[in-house]
Amino acid sequence: MDKVCASAREAVADIPHAASLAVGGFGLCGIPSVLIEALYEQGACGLHVVSNNCGVDGAGLGSLITARRIARVIGSYVGENKEFARQYLAGELEVELIPQGTLAERLRAGGCGIPAFYTPAGVGTQVAEGGLPWRFDADGRVAVASPPKERRTFQGREHILETAITTDFALVRAVKGDRHGNLVFHRSARNFNPLAAMAGRITVAEVEELVEPGTLDPDEIHLPGVFVQQVVPLTPEQAADKLIEKRTVRF
Repeated sequence: MDKVCASAREAVADIPHAASLAVGGFGLCGIPSVLIEALYEQGACGLHVVSNNCGVDGAGLGSLITARRIARVIGSYVGENKEFARQYLAGELEVELIPQGTLAERLRAGGCGIPAFYTPAGVGTQVAEGGLPWRFDADGRVAVASPPKERRTFQGREHILETAITTDFALVRAVKGDRHGNLVFHRSARNFNPLAAMAGRITVAEVEELVEPGTLDPDEIHLPGVFVQQVVPLTPEQAADKLIEKRTVRF
């Protein structure tokens, strides 16, 4: 099945208001920047986003944060995004912060059809006890707090129950992909992209290089096409346009 979509605009056209999205990438590395820009232009709002972090001010998911288009975030790191922090502390944005490994496994579990799992991560903290502020009110009081987690002991060690994450859509970026949706990711861009793709009911992948089916060695494929519904090939200019979160100069 040829899953190639003519444009990023066409690929995100059906994402409705209040949709849930899993978005791949790590910082600004490997983010589906072209699809995010197309979604910004499309205008969907009230979005529920699952992503390790939300970009930076004015870039990546940060552009949607600044435009007040995201209502809720599940992630592990606020990052270098002052507007994200301001909206959260002002009660304008609901945020569920969870351990990074737990986030990765909740996405993977969702993609594998596993409804929940036990993990020792978070035991002895508010992650387990509950009470983490998900949303503040206008006066800075906690309006919505995390609930306590179910606990169980395995081999003498306490664990907490974490539920899987699935989303309406997923947006990811791959260095290479074929028309059937088989994807290859490059180094750090592999962080969260395969997991986000697995968790989405409809997954859209922007690819820097589109190849024909059969070109990719099966051992090279990081994510099989069964998890991908649409493939958007990027132009050379789009593929080369990559932001750097923190530029360091050494003398």
